[in-house]
Amino acid sequence: MYDVTIRGAGIFGLSIAWECVKRGAKVQIIDPHGVGAGASGGIVGALAPHVPENWNAKKELQFQSLIKAERFWNEVEENAQMTSGYMRTGRLQPIADEHALMLAKVRNCNAKELWKGLASFEVVSDAPTWAPPSPTGHWIYDSLSAHIHPYTACHALKRALETQGVTFHAESEAQGMTLWATGVHDLLRISQAFERPVGNGVKGQAALFDFDKAGCAQIFADSLHFVPHKDGSLAVGSTSERDYIDPVATDDVLLSVINRAIAVFPELAYAKILKTWAGVRPRAKSRAPVLGRHPLDDSAYIANGGFKIGFGIAPAVATIMADFMLEGKETIPDDFSVDSCLL
Repeated sequence: MYDVTIRGAGIFGLSIAWECVKRGAKVQIIDPHGVGAGASGGIVGALAPHVPENWNAKKELQFQSLIKAERFWNEVEENAQMTSGYMRTGRLQPIADEHALMLAKVRNCNAKELWKGLASFEVVSDAPTWAPPSPTGHWIYDSLSAHIHPYTACHALKRALETQGVTFHAESEAQGMTLWATGVHDLLRISQAFERPVGNGVKGQAALFDFDKAGCAQIFADSLHFVPHKDGSLAVGSTSERDYIDPVATDDVLLSVINRAIAVFPELAYAKILKTWAGVRPRAKSRAPVLGRHPLDDSAYIANGGFKIGFGIAPAVATIMADFMLEGKETIPDDFSVDSCLL
């Protein structure tokens, strides 16, 4: 018999399974499409914080999760005996004008308090060798940002879970407590049941270049993430498309991203594109994740809506949901509650 059945083998489902297993639960995971088949199987993996201002529960949870991420992924890698692609190398952003420079200096002061001395948000004038052009000659560097290879990380979690006796099925009978972590599919199912929008999918597209900057800080420039993976590839993306026809097809929107990336780093024009990716990410109406009892079945649970920050907050979400499901301890922030999603 299983204590927990998790529907969905994306980052939320896998991470919660890992936390449950560590607490002694027997877990099975059901996903007809396999591990990392949806939004969690991407190629970018920028784990970047919100700016240190207008602090709220969502930003605090994300901060706490980014701080604990290194320990979380090291533990996964040790059990899986394979890399997740996790690296905390920080993030570099060009400062466009004097107003942005002034704002960055204010945020530097905020970070000293809000980030509790565990990470820094600085204005720098001596950029590393690999940096985007900056009109002001200044950049923002934050040491909190990290990155991961999403598809690889999901499979590292799968292997780690299997070492602890977790089984994976395309379909199986649910046993014990059931958690739904099925992304867009479930948000649309709930919206249909309540006859009003509870969440939707936002398409993203990205490209992977053969361009080795492993160990460098990730870059955020022209609203694009440039993520230098451990394996010597560079991920660039992604788009945010609410209107689309084919959820998994790349098109001219990605071509525009590639051209913008080359405008920032002209040397990318000569780099081979190893892979392109498109997928749909689950976005709850409130933009915050939805955690708690499932709105369609009070005996089941839900963890959904990790839009853009799913990998970054997964370690914290895993702890929150394991507390709630296994120990009856509710630490779900109000903004993440099912009631907030349904308002």
